Amino acid sequence: MKIICIGRNYSEHAKELNNEVPTEPVIFMKPKNALLMTGKPLFYPEFTDDLHYECEVVVRLNKNGKFIQEKFAHKYYNEVSVGIDFTARDLQEQQKKKGLPWEIAKAFDGSAAVGSFISTDGIDLNNLDFELKINDNTVQKSNTGNMLFNVNKIIEYASKYFTLNIGDLIYTGTPAGVGALNVYDKLEGYLQGEKLLNVDIR
Repeated sequence: MKIICIGRNYSEHAKELNNEVPTEPVIFMKPKNALLMTGKPLFYPEFTDDLHYECEVVVRLNKNGKFIQEKFAHKYYNEVSVGIDFTARDLQEQQKKKGLPWEIAKAFDGSAAVGSFISTDGIDLNNLDFELKINDNTVQKSNTGNMLFNVNKIIEYASKYFTLNIGDLIYTGTPAGVGALNVYDKLEGYLQGEKLLNVDIR
């Protein structure tokens, strides 16, 4: 199982971090030990002083595939949820300045929280509302219609480079509104108004 993440997939988020808006998907990966299931706490890592949240819609693949055309991509998943791409922002900025990869800032243990999955039957993945609340206050809220590259396009693009496997997760990118976390924060992720994700920072 691998975790495929898409960066800068909402133009307003790219702008808030002073990044260029991409013309094709920006991919980075997380290892399986980054996965943090809903209900499990994340212990604030000792190597960062600036831990950020990034709420995203997450798709779980149910077929193996390579060189998947966009028009057939919908056949490769049937479950969706919300997740959080936890980011050590200070480390990320240090790595970017050096022209180095981001893995230590993005792929550490527990950095990919994911909620309970629901069926995609009857759901339009191009029109999904999702939301993140921290301590009962909404901090991120958007719709998948605002993505630069939709789920099927992401699958087509990623499958050119990697064989996609059953159980792989695709984190589709975060909208504007990312920010810092503190110990004892309580995070709740919603999809179409249904709470699917719950993570406490310890």
